Amino acid sequence: MRFRDFLLSATLCVSAGLVALTAAQAAIQAPQGAVAPSALAQAKGTADQFKTATPIKHVVIIYDENVSFDHYFATYPHAQNPQGEPKFTALSGTPHVNNLVSANLLTNNPNFTNKQNGADAANPFRLDRTQAATADQNHGYTAEQQAYDGGKADLFPKYTGRGTPGGVGAFGTKGQVMGYYDGNTVTALWNYAQHDAMDDNAYTDTYGPSTPGALEVVSGQTDGVKLIASNKSSYYLKNNINGKTDYALIADVDPGHDVCSKKTNQVMMTGKNIGDLLNAGNITWGGFMGGFDLQTKNPNGTTGCARSTVSTVVGKTVPDYIPHHNWFQYYASTANPRHLRPAGLVDIGYSYDHYGQKDPANHEYGLHDFYKAVAAGNFPAVSYIKLPAYQDAHAGYSDPLDEQAGLVKLINFLQHQPDWKNTAVIIAWDDSDGWYDHAFAKTLRSSFNPKADRLDGPGKCGTGTPPDGLDGQPVNGRCGPGTRLPFLVISPWARPNYVDHTETTQASVVKFIEDNWLHGARLGGGSFDAQAGSIMGMFDFTQVPHNKPLLLNASTGEILASAD
Repeated sequence: MRFRDFLLSATLCVSAGLVALTAAQAAIQAPQGAVAPSALAQAKGTADQFKTATPIKHVVIIYDENVSFDHYFATYPHAQNPQGEPKFTALSGTPHVNNLVSANLLTNNPNFTNKQNGADAANPFRLDRTQAATADQNHGYTAEQQAYDGGKADLFPKYTGRGTPGGVGAFGTKGQVMGYYDGNTVTALWNYAQHDAMDDNAYTDTYGPSTPGALEVVSGQTDGVKLIASNKSSYYLKNNINGKTDYALIADVDPGHDVCSKKTNQVMMTGKNIGDLLNAGNITWGGFMGGFDLQTKNPNGTTGCARSTVSTVVGKTVPDYIPHHNWFQYYASTANPRHLRPAGLVDIGYSYDHYGQKDPANHEYGLHDFYKAVAAGNFPAVSYIKLPAYQDAHAGYSDPLDEQAGLVKLINFLQHQPDWKNTAVIIAWDDSDGWYDHAFAKTLRSSFNPKADRLDGPGKCGTGTPPDGLDGQPVNGRCGPGTRLPFLVISPWARPNYVDHTETTQASVVKFIEDNWLHGARLGGGSFDAQAGSIMGMFDFTQVPHNKPLLLNASTGEILASAD
């Protein structure tokens, strides 16, 4: 019996309080003129049967927003542990981490001593759990280069700093950009790092904010912009290639044709993304975003593009879906601009439904679809996850406490699934938000736009020839690596309490998928996937996997049940 036939005919009890999927509920009315399922449309089995280079049969990429490595791990593994807050105690043998403690930068920091920062000059300082809601910092392509000041990393207050109104001390000035949390606030992430693996040398592929980061983690590419609607030019750099105009993306802009996008500025990308390669290989995959299902009504009565959630931490109502974070909506081949629903639960992850017709969702779903499909036994091989915006960690409308609740809920759920034994969860972030991070990666990809580039002086970011873009010619606007980010792998196959120092970028996620499922195929067209560092060192496939779940409290991040 084929897997989809099984799902359609059997009654499946869905755990964790999710709906029960019965044969009647799963039955889909065949559209008029539908033909019998083709060989392409038929499932050949679960994702466990796809040939992979490692024991990993499912990867779940949770892609959060706007956090630098030092912002979350500046003093790891040592927390202050004030009374009344979740306590963190490090395991013995925790390895060396490149952070503000090991670099001896907590005091006499160059951002405090550099007089150009003026009254906003500050040393790094601990943000308490009660200060989870902060201002959004300046994380522009140019501002981040200026903050790094040729690698000295000493002008963050001047160029990327913003303060929370009404705050006291550095919290209320541009010096807030120097703030960091410890294991009493980002407790869950510190516990995951203790029991699984993290990389302390992971960077954005280029400088800049969310949309470039969203594109890099699915394509390793920000060149090849097609303007759909444009009343400003600040989000792209124009290149001239043999008389042809080329655009490289450096800032946020909504995807073209998405019914929730702003009408004034929209773009599409003309290159390929990892979804195209997965489709060609008939590998199941999906992009799952909080708020993407426009038919759902939230408890507060909101629906459609206006679906929202109240965060008591940040004290505001936050839209669930943010179009300019949606990785796959920028590509015609993988877009679902009208947010159409999948033909059925059994069709999630597939290009064609169980009648052999193109599935309306085109691999783009709501976050709740992920929970339901996995609980029903339909766990795609590759899943990109975006939590609803109030939980995505983006300062200004989200925070680390709401983020923790969303992360823990999802990871606890996955650890209860039969397929946990061959699953890897990657927690990554799209950009640093401009938060201070002392680590500077040697510039490997240069750019020389006279207005936008400022790392090494006016019009300069790096040396040599800029990297090739989509058409195989050098293009500006892709200077990097950019800012350092946290990067964690949680899996029975992850090296426990391990810190990898391999230099990686967002395109390393693309490379892992290509190497594990696609025999090392590459996107080409200027993508950074081929040259990205490998995350394979964070796994140990030679030992028996540590299958016991590490279940955490979603509110405090503390351990409920240990893998030890």
